[in-house]
Amino acid sequence: MNSDQPKNFALIGAAGYIAPRHMKAIKDTGNKLIAALDKSDSVGIIDSYFPEARFFTEFERFDRHIEKLRRLPLSNESLDYVSICSPNYLHDAHVRFAFRSGAHAICEKPIVLNPWNLDGLQEIEQVTGRKVYNILQLRLHPALLTLRQSIQKEKKPHKHQVDLTYVTSRGSWYLSSWKGDESKSGGIATNIGVHFFDMLFWLFGKVQRNEVHLYSPTKASGYLEYENANVRWYLSIDENDLPEECVSNGQRTYRSITVDGEEIEFSGGFTDLHTESYKDILSGGGFGIDDARTAIQIVHDIRNSKCRPSPSSPHPFAKNKL
Repeated sequence: MNSDQPKNFALIGAAGYIAPRHMKAIKDTGNKLIAALDKSDSVGIIDSYFPEARFFTEFERFDRHIEKLRRLPLSNESLDYVSICSPNYLHDAHVRFAFRSGAHAICEKPIVLNPWNLDGLQEIEQVTGRKVYNILQLRLHPALLTLRQSIQKEKKPHKHQVDLTYVTSRGSWYLSSWKGDESKSGGIATNIGVHFFDMLFWLFGKVQRNEVHLYSPTKASGYLEYENANVRWYLSIDENDLPEECVSNGQRTYRSITVDGEEIEFSGGFTDLHTESYKDILSGGGFGIDDARTAIQIVHDIRNSKCRPSPSSPHPFAKNKL
């Protein structure tokens, strides 16, 4: 295929929450979605982007269609990329499917649930010559890029004091879905926190200490020491954790990061970061397995650690819950 021609994409997990951002990114970068898969058929959103895309509710028929296209390379419909928005525990299997189909993979976070799964994917990358790219969109956020540049310019690196707080209210459906099953989602720290932990590593360097103070299906908190920061973190899907000002304004999400007491405003600009991620990948950049490895190790350690009964530095939101 001529490099100037649109790339052909397939999408796995088309009915999921994040899938429309991938559809928009494919559209915005001038490329084509030719096939999509989801066991749910609530995918009318496809009409807003690629109404001619073939849609499947059964993996076997989707697999057969992609294989047929692979065997007809001169049709200009062989696959270039598979975008993966499926439940977390299926990500590595769907990445392998992309490789078998002769395509690269663009995978939502977390790329896998366990660190050792990365090694297997890396071996297949070497054999097939294909790559998997992880959506680590916070690394492309303008406010965070500015913060990183400021940190890197410091004449004498020192330990910044950081508080990370993320409360994103979810209804009772959440715990009844695959997201509430730790064996499938990796638990709350993995499912809603992995890209924040990646961001902290990207900003402040290697992890030196990882404490867990609170861990339940709906909230988790702890302390991470990086090369250049001490971080107190708190994650929750419980609306009762929302600050009063959010409740008064009807907001169901609260996102905050303070560095040395100063708030870093990065609430805006999230909706376009997937498009920026696709642009980066298609231009020869992108974040691969080695980029994702540290955050995957962090969340694995969090869900497999015992909570400290008397933490030395609890997050303010966690103090009355310990």
